[in-house]
Order: sequence, then structure tokens, then C-alpha cells
Amino acid sequence: MHSAVFLIEFGAIILGLGLLGRFAGRLRFSPIPLYLLAGLAFGEGGLLPLGASEEFVAIGAEIGVILLLLMLGLEYTASDLVSNLRTQYPAGLVDFTLNAVPGAIAAFLMGWGPVAAVVLAGVTWISSSGVIAKVLGDLGRLGNRETPVILSVLVLEDLAMAVYLPIITALLAGVSLAAGSVTLAIALGVAGLVLFVAVRYGRVISRFVSSDDPEKLLLVVLGLTLLVAGIAQQLQVSAAVGAFLVGIALSGEVAEGAHTLLSPLRDLFAAVFFVFFGLHTDPSSIPPVLLPALALAIVTALTKIATGYWAAARAGVGPKGRWRAGGTLVARGEFSIVIAGLAVSAGIEPMMGPLATAYVLILVVVGPLTARFTEPVALRLTALRGDGGPAPAGAPERVEATVDARD
Repeated sequence: MHSAVFLIEFGAIILGLGLLGRFAGRLRFSPIPLYLLAGLAFGEGGLLPLGASEEFVAIGAEIGVILLLLMLGLEYTASDLVSNLRTQYPAGLVDFTLNAVPGAIAAFLMGWGPVAAVVLAGVTWISSSGVIAKVLGDLGRLGNRETPVILSVLVLEDLAMAVYLPIITALLAGVSLAAGSVTLAIALGVAGLVLFVAVRYGRVISRFVSSDDPEKLLLVVLGLTLLVAGIAQQLQVSAAVGAFLVGIALSGEVAEGAHTLLSPLRDLFAAVFFVFFGLHTDPSSIPPVLLPALALAIVTALTKIATGYWAAARAGVGPKGRWRAGGTLVARGEFSIVIAGLAVSAGIEPMMGPLATAYVLILVVVGPLTARFTEPVALRLTALRGDGGPAPAGAPERVEATVDARD
């Protein structure tokens, strides 16, 4: 009976996701908000809570994030990664300043202590690599000029998590400075080792993985990715970072073949990830913290747009690409929930979990919207004359044509 219920529940989930995806496709809209709302409807406190399939959905969600980051890594070579990190590290500093500080200030305004301020700073700082990867694919922007800038910011954030998570874990646990330093050193060493292997021995790894048989190629790439992601997470490094670096290490025909084979799996498990996020959100916990979460979401959405715009402008991207970069970075997701979950487990602030959940839920729904509409709205506003009247007929089109050439 348990097996039968599991098959019915999971089959209904997949079928529902397919129908929602088709509906979103007809509207030319990202299906992510619909997936999240479906999770809310069938999660804790929802219309019809699931039971038998919940554990499998949780595992599928983890695989979804890993595959999203793997596919992002396949789009770029190791030399691209190193070059972007060298040139874009100032964007990482601006990103931290503009987006972590509002979270820390909000914590102090609510009367929370310094540890809670550090936690909430992390919640508001980190964009969702999983959501953004999905949005970039949905909108067909993986080849755009601003996309390497977006990826550089995301990679810098994910690598920063290798430093931040051990620190916050030590603060919440109240461990000694020596114990916290050992954990941090291990995390940094592992992240550096994986990055070094990906950059230095990428061609060797590609030759090892390469196969003319699609079945063997799929099994080896998927197995290697999950293995590296699991080892990275076990050693206090993000599984997403490990998966991304595996994608970076693969190049040439291997990367192209793996991309083709893994795309359907990515789409399936990515959809499961967004449903899982909704499943673990109790709708009744959101109203009491909705106003502060909404205010924080508005502020940090604007600061993320400013971050992306500045980073893209610094990289020489035209105005349209700058606005697209800013709008795309707005979504928060998996890392923010992980950070808040650590604080909830430590019991430092009972309202931290609901606030972070409401905040992330707002921005994970708004993020796909800002990714799509920030550019046209901003350009429409900037196309207006200084006196408030519209520009002459044809002027916006000439501006657009010039921008397209630069983008």
C-alpha cells in the first residue's frame, strides 16, 4: 500500500508539473512561481499534504540543484571561469556590501542580537543559483553578453559560502575559535583543491569521461557529478559549487554531449526542487511576518538590481544587458533557506525561520518577473524626455538598435 500511494502521489506531482509548465509556456512565462504555489498547496498546512513521496521529493530536490549548477558549468570553460573571477571580484565586494548590510540592519531594528544579524545578512546576500540557472535557460539567455557577469557574481557568492557557512555554524554552536578555524581551513582547502583540479586537469577529466555511447556518457557524467557534489558537501563545501566545477572541468564534445543528454533530467529535477521548497512552507506562518519580509524584499531587490547593473557596466555590457543582469540576480532561494535553517535549529530567534521563508518566497516568485521585465521597464522609463513627455516617434527604436549592437 505504501508503494502504491507513493506512485500515485509522485505521478500526480509530475503530471501536475507538466501541465503547469505547458500553461506557463503558452503565456511565455517562467513556470517557477507556479511550481512554488503548487508546493504551497500540497505542503505543510496546505490543501492536501503529501506523505509517502515527501522523502523522495527531498532527494529529488537536491539532485535538481546539483544538475542546474552542473549545466551552468558546462556552458563555460575553466579559463572563462578564472578570467571572470579575476576581473569580477570587485563586483563580489559590491554585492556583499549592498545586499548583506540591509539584512544585518533589519536584524538589529527588530531587536535581535549580533549573531542573528550575521545570519540574516547571509539570507539577504546570496542569490539563488538554482532559480537563476532555470530562468536563464527559460528565457534563452545563456549566450547573452551579460550572462558571464551574472555567473561570476553567483560563483563568487557560492565560493564565499565555503567561508561563510563554517563561520556561521561555529557562531551558532558557540564553539571555540580553534575548532571554528579548523572547520574553515578544511572548507577552504577542499574548495581550492576542486577548483585547481577543474582548471588544471580539465582536459584529462574530459578524456576520462568521453564516450561514443550516450548511455555510458550519461552514467559517467551523472555519477561523477553526484560523487563530487556529495564529497564537497560532506567536507563543508556547497554541493552546488562541486557540481558547477565538474561542469567547468568538462569541455569540447563531452560538454556538448552531456548537455544534450542531461537537459531533460535537469528540467525534471529542477521542477521537483521548486515544488519541494513550497512543500516545506506552512502558509499559516507567513502572514505575521509578511510586512517586514516584504519591506526587506523590496530593499534588497533594488540593491541586487544595482549590483548587477554595476557589474555589467564595469564589464562593458550595454544598457539593456546591464538591466537584464540586475533583474536576473534578484531571486533568493536554497542557500538563504539553509542559512535560516541553521539558525532555527540553534534556537537563537524563533521568528527567523518564518521571516526568511516569507522573504525567500517573495523573491523567488518576483525573481523570474524582474529577470524578464526589468530591462523593458527601465528602458521605457529612460526613453522618456526630461520634461516627462515621450520621445519622438522612432527614437526608442534607434536607441534599441544601438544598444543591441553593443550588447
